[in-house]
Parts: sequence; structure tokens; C-alpha cells
Amino acid sequence: MPQRSFLKLNEARAENEQELFANPRNAAAGSLRQLDPKTAASRNLDIFLYGVGEWEIEDIPTHSGRLNYMKQLGLKVNGEWKKCDSIEAVLEYVQYWTAHRQELTYDIDGIVIKVDDLDQQDELGFTARSPRWAIAYKFPAEEVLTKLVDIELSIGRTGVITPTAVLTPVKVAGSTVQRATLHNEDLIREKDIRIGDTVVIRKAGDIIPEVVKVIVEKRTGDEEEFFMPETCPACGKELVRLDGEVALRCLNPDCPAQLQEGLIHFVSRNAMNIDGLGEKVIAQLFREKLIHTIADVYRLDREELLNLERMGEKSVSNLLTAIEASKANSLERLLFGLGIRFIGEKAAKTLAQTFGTMEAIQHATEEELLAVDEIGDKMADAIVQYFAQEKVVDLMDELRELGVNMEYKGIRPSEQHTESIFSGKTVVLTGKMETYSRKQAKEAIEALGGIVTGSVSKKTDLVIAGEAAGSKYDKAVELGIEIWNESQLEEALNQ
Repeated sequence: MPQRSFLKLNEARAENEQELFANPRNAAAGSLRQLDPKTAASRNLDIFLYGVGEWEIEDIPTHSGRLNYMKQLGLKVNGEWKKCDSIEAVLEYVQYWTAHRQELTYDIDGIVIKVDDLDQQDELGFTARSPRWAIAYKFPAEEVLTKLVDIELSIGRTGVITPTAVLTPVKVAGSTVQRATLHNEDLIREKDIRIGDTVVIRKAGDIIPEVVKVIVEKRTGDEEEFFMPETCPACGKELVRLDGEVALRCLNPDCPAQLQEGLIHFVSRNAMNIDGLGEKVIAQLFREKLIHTIADVYRLDREELLNLERMGEKSVSNLLTAIEASKANSLERLLFGLGIRFIGEKAAKTLAQTFGTMEAIQHATEEELLAVDEIGDKMADAIVQYFAQEKVVDLMDELRELGVNMEYKGIRPSEQHTESIFSGKTVVLTGKMETYSRKQAKEAIEALGGIVTGSVSKKTDLVIAGEAAGSKYDKAVELGIEIWNESQLEEALNQ
């Protein structure tokens, strides 16, 4: 949202005695969420295009070249981008806009630096969360003073006790902040943070509020030192600090706070993706003693749910449909949802692809786990310890009986042959596929040792062309590269 649109919107809201938007970013996000498109249209949003999804037209091998071509087509591209030939030029660009960003007619909080060559982008690839060929530089965070009025404790799904500063509300980087993480007791001691202190806070990356330091000169003598408790505030069990860790943990597997946080993780979008089971609903189900473990989610009863506050016929039907649908999820979602220590989304998928079934993972030895690419000592140890627990074995049996899928649904690497027709080959997909989605085809080829890239070059070994293949097909013909249709792909994958 341009600054002029933001100011105009807030002026109108002030006249109507409505709450003002804190910043253009929040205003833009709020506008896009409007159900009535006329409301969104009235807010004068704007757009800059920084990249593309599929590119089936001119064969342009660089990101900068595509930006120029997009501009020629009449698409709106930010006019301030620059191609740099050295890291010194990048730093010079960053320093310039750090000093001059207030001159822009829109707000920015940083600069993205990208590798220009598209083949190099393909080669670098992605992590589970971000591209390896782009990185964001964030401007220094705004710092403000406020009062730390209390310190509260929260318990995460792994039992870690995290202290949180409760603050006198203050505006930072466009929004009001009332709480900030203090991470652990060591940080509180290191910064000598006391209840009642005047503190400097900022948003790390302009997002997460944190306490930077204490203004010791403003102390009155009434401030109180904070000490972490010896027992868990949720279950009363003794807190421990494991070797090599700074965090205090509750090791009680039946701690209600951990169980609740674990369930919130289990139903989250990247895990089992059960829409309608948000934090408030889960808290309500815990209060009413309708759930205690993950398995209880699959035993929820329609009549019991209908008796809950704010749970009508439609919302209950939608929730039960979402729960039933989650049973069919591929193994990696369930594995990630269990919340095993050190096992994130990427590791869960790697394990699911390698072992194929939950039973195989349950019985895998530490040596077998360590033989898997990207699985290290801590991860292997955490998996073995997790599945060695009798209650976890019982939980897996319960989930099987309740109909939850325990198998990987993707295409696994071949176990019979170390070599495949795709091993070491660079493959390009183009055109519309009927049998496979583009993502499925890419994953299947990569599982068999192929490398899927986005553009045709002399290094390309094979082009697989679906319906209405574009310029990539033409270039493959020009370069004499082997071209397959979808039937040939299907035949190769089913060998």
C-alpha cells in the first residue's frame, strides 16, 4: 500500500471513528482479507512484480533479463533494482538505500539480494523454507523505551520453559508491543533484567519483539530480581537443565501444558492440517476433558462437540470432515506432527521417503538412521529414544486402529537399483501434464537421481514435453536434445 493510500485510508477511518491501521503492511494485508472486493478496490493497493512462476515464452537465462522483459510487456516492476557485478557493489547499494529509503513513496524494511543466473539458481535449489539463491538484508531495527512490568512463563511442546517480558504497551516499527521473549534464565542474568526496569526493546527483523538492554540509570530501587521456579508451573514436577543446554525443561510427558502445545503443533497446517482445530478450540477441548492425547482427536464425538460453546452444526461437521480427511495424509505429515525433537519438515520427509512406513522407522536402529543423508547423531538418537517409549508404541497402535495412514504416499527412491534411467541426468519439464502434476513429476525424477531444472541449455540431457509445450520444446529441437512425451515418462517411472 503506497504511503498516500495509507494516509488517505487512516483519515477516512478516523472520520468514521474506526481503529487506525498501524502501518501500510498491516493495512495491505487487511485489505486483501476483505470479503467484499469493492472494499479492497477502494483502498488503492499497488503492486511490484519481482519474479515469475512458470516461464514458457522467450528463453531468457537471467533473472534481470526476465525483469526487463516483464517491464516491456507492461507489467509493473520495481524501478530501483540493480544488477551488481561484485559484493562491493551490493554493499554500496545496501548502504545507499539504508540512508535514502525515506525518499520512497512506499515503506520497505530491507533489500533482497539474488543470484542472477537462472541455471545457477536451479543448481543452488531450496531448503525446506527458503531459496539458497536469495537472501534478505534487513535494515537496523527501531528501538524504543518502555517499562517491564512482569515476567511470565510459558511451556512449549518439548517442555522448555520460556520467560516472557510483560511490557507497558508501546509502539515499535508500526505496531503496539506488549510482550517480548526473554529466551532463558541465562539471558535474564546476562542483561541483569529485573521486574520494574526501564528497558530498550526492538523487533528482531522488524517482526519479533525483544529486550535489547536495561537502562540502569532509571532504576529506583523498587525493581525485583527474577528467579526461575524449581518446579513446572503447569504440573508441579521438577524442572531440569540438560547437559549442554541453557533451557530449563519439564520432563513430565503427561504435563498438560506440553500435551496442549503438542496438539496445537499436530493439527497445524504443515503437519496434519486439521482446519477448525485452532488454539482456542484445543484449549476448550482440554478444559472439557474431551482430549488428552493425539489419538483422542480421532475419537471426538459429534454430540459432545455440539454441546460446546460456539460450536454449531456447520462448524462441527466441517471439523469432523477435516479430521477424517487428515487420516489419509502421507507419512511425513504424521511424523512431523508427532513433534519428535530435532525432526523438522525436511527431515520427516527424508525419513518417510527412505523407510516408507512408520513401522520401519519405529524399528530402525541408530546405525540405520545415521546412514540416511541429512540425519545426524542428535536426530538419530532422538528418534530411537522417542519410539522406545512404551506410551509411544501404544499411541502408534491406537492411530493405526483409528485408520490413520502410516505409509509414505510419494514416489520413493528405487531400492532395487542404485542406477536408474534418470541418474545424473539434467531434465527439463515443459507443457501441461495429464497423469502427473509438475511437482509430482519433478519429485519422481529427483527420487530416481535426476536433476530437474527450469531452463533448456546445452547441459540439458532430456526434455519431457506435455501438451502445449512452448519455447523450451523449440530450443530442445534446435539443440538436438532428446525429447520425451508423457507416456515415455510414465513408462520410465514404472520400470
